[in-house]
Amino acid sequence: MPSLQTALPPELANNVIRLYRECLRRAKYIGHRQHNTRLVVDMVRQQFKKNMHETDPDKIQKFKDDAARGLINHILFESEKMSGRKCSRS
Repeated sequence: MPSLQTALPPELANNVIRLYRECLRRAKYIGHRQHNTRLVVDMVRQQFKKNMHETDPDKIQKFKDDAARGLINHILFESEKMSGRKCSRS
């Protein structure tokens, strides 16, 4: 089975790796605040591992969009919590 680096174009593989690292970083942050770091990090790893051999660019883009959406939602949640007000949804 090819690795992520060899199965995908370099720019796509690098973006997935960057996204994975950011998801793990955010999961560690969330887990630390909720005192369940291992559980949250394992959930992120499990999702990426489940789809690591996918080669269809459309499916990969969907997975990337889902992960990015999750990060954005968490960032909005944290900013709402810090500011004490709701962000408007368009």
